[in-house]
Amino acid sequence: MEPICPIWAVDCIVHPLNADTNTHLVQDSFLASGDYEIFPIASGTVIKGLDDSERARLTSFLVEQRMLSDAVPRITPDEVRRAKERNPLPIPERAERLLRFLADQSPSIGAVLEIFPLGLGNGGFRNELKVTYSAMAWSESTADEELGFLTDYLARQGWITKDRQMYDGMGMRRAARELYFCRVEVPGYSRVAEIRENPDSSQCFVAMWFDASMNDVYEKGFRTAIEAAGYTPLRIDRKPDLIDRIDDAIIVEIRRSRFIVADFTHDEEKGARGGVYYEAGFARGLGLPVIFTCRKDMIDKVHFDTRQFNHILWENPEDLREQLTNRILAAPSIGQGPNRNG
Repeated sequence: MEPICPIWAVDCIVHPLNADTNTHLVQDSFLASGDYEIFPIASGTVIKGLDDSERARLTSFLVEQRMLSDAVPRITPDEVRRAKERNPLPIPERAERLLRFLADQSPSIGAVLEIFPLGLGNGGFRNELKVTYSAMAWSESTADEELGFLTDYLARQGWITKDRQMYDGMGMRRAARELYFCRVEVPGYSRVAEIRENPDSSQCFVAMWFDASMNDVYEKGFRTAIEAAGYTPLRIDRKPDLIDRIDDAIIVEIRRSRFIVADFTHDEEKGARGGVYYEAGFARGLGLPVIFTCRKDMIDKVHFDTRQFNHILWENPEDLREQLTNRILAAPSIGQGPNRNG
């Protein structure tokens, strides 16, 4: 493969085919928001058939996987096809993702970030453009005008200051040409905290198949992993004070949770657990982090709409416990819980 990003055709590092995974590793593609793996067939005619908006939605998939601590997501031909079917992100969500990105990129409170729109594919690959290109990736933008519109909106909300000259602690900086500066303000940081739903909650909602065959998996896998990460697991059928209708209680407890774990293991004869799909979708609609899991031998039976997400594939409770604990602690949107010791 040529040393260009298969998604956006910008310069990057593309490693030779890995014989074990049958994928290429793509590194330093700022417009794709970082590193990813891709199957050769996905980078061929399939991905070349995408328009810019579909490429942006494919990039949103990569961003979402990184938010769940998958540092190097993998693009399959199925992921490329799903990019055509995904709905565009709502404008408010695009703006809030951009705000979160700017806050995370600020090395210190009051830091000034440069935005230098050059147009997709213009200006080559330069390190100083990393913030601009990555901001486009996080906000699902395909043009300078979109990024400008979204930063204008953030500025009107009082969440950022945007100007062509700004004091950064070392003196007044003045923009040249189309360059402008952004700085996240205190209300912006407050909004980021609100976006990360229930930041002080210690509860993790567990959506799973309530079958006796899963009891050991829950006790030795889910429960111990969640507790080891510093959170309190809640399985709705074991809620001691359950007096409401169970569907009402599910909604209430998901809203109270810091994140949820959704396991898609199910009875092969009776089929998928519709409740798990609903609970995972409801949590994502609220903006809560969702960690997807499934017994390894059943992943091919998971519905294609959710199979696109990075699942923890487990073989036994001990394997699940180790992988889940590490995923929770590594996820930038979750991390160590308030009950964790050490």
